[in-house]
Amino acid sequence: MSHEPVVAIAGVTGAVGAEFIATMDRRGFPVRKLKALASARSAGKTIDFRGERIVIEELTEKSFEGVDIALFSAGGGTSRKFSPAAVKAGAVVIDNSSAFRMDPNVPLVIPEINAGRIREHKGIISVPNCSAITALVPLWPIHKANRIKRVILSTYQAASGGGAAVMQELVESTRAYLDGRPFAPKAIQHPYAFNLFSHNTAIDPETGYNDEETKVIKETRKIFEDDKIAIGVTCVRVPVLRAHCEAITFECENPITEADVRAILSKAPGVKIVDDRAKNYFPMPIDASGQDDVLVGRIRKDLSDSSGHSISMFVSADQLLKGAALNAIQIAELLPQRAMV
Repeated sequence: MSHEPVVAIAGVTGAVGAEFIATMDRRGFPVRKLKALASARSAGKTIDFRGERIVIEELTEKSFEGVDIALFSAGGGTSRKFSPAAVKAGAVVIDNSSAFRMDPNVPLVIPEINAGRIREHKGIISVPNCSAITALVPLWPIHKANRIKRVILSTYQAASGGGAAVMQELVESTRAYLDGRPFAPKAIQHPYAFNLFSHNTAIDPETGYNDEETKVIKETRKIFEDDKIAIGVTCVRVPVLRAHCEAITFECENPITEADVRAILSKAPGVKIVDDRAKNYFPMPIDASGQDDVLVGRIRKDLSDSSGHSISMFVSADQLLKGAALNAIQIAELLPQRAMV
């Protein structure tokens, strides 16, 4: 097997598809040949990759002949329809959708946490939900040192989580608002400019939790391999183009201090501490955008817990990078060569 795999990107015209290409290029990921795949309406258009103009092909079940790695970011329905064909053709699928995340036969991987699961794949590896990744990269090293019993988190999620169309709608609706012009929402159900709202996924009528919140709960338990961890989540969409933020409070089995958390996170892979109380400077989307690391700050004792077992903090990460494309490319970098034969 060549050390330069043939790579296919399904959903190449989307926001994450563009980041797949940029991330592979930036990290020097070896590619013998790139196949650019999208819907029929994009077929015939071109993209640039390493000085070569590549014609976009329509995604079909026959698209994966000779492909070693198939990067999917085209929605759950597309992944469910075409991933089996990619696997049958011999490709390893790295899927950014929710289609296979809770399948017990599919590894759900954040390389900083459970890279060893990659070798267990049966053709498909799932990338977790972006909100889960943002929280779990900094929580995992703490959990290893002092088991986390309970997590309460609130998300401030950027338009990038909804894709390129939602990002464009935020730009256009903001421009219209500032110009005093009416704007009818198209890509998203609520007015977006200067507004925030509960995450735009379906609400479970019984629990009151939306689908995004349920994903975070279930995926955390699968990745941490801990069904007993208690998790409460509130997911909110905010008028930020890219990079999610989260306010997190966690309770550990044993007492834990700010100093403990700082010491643990200062050595944690994929984490950068941004925590300047004197200057009131903490993680912000504007700083996290374009960065690989999860920014962590506002590390402080949870004053509501007199037992000393709880810490609160604030985090931010680029949803298109660590929350999606970067995590997928990191997985691809760790694939055993034999898995790509």
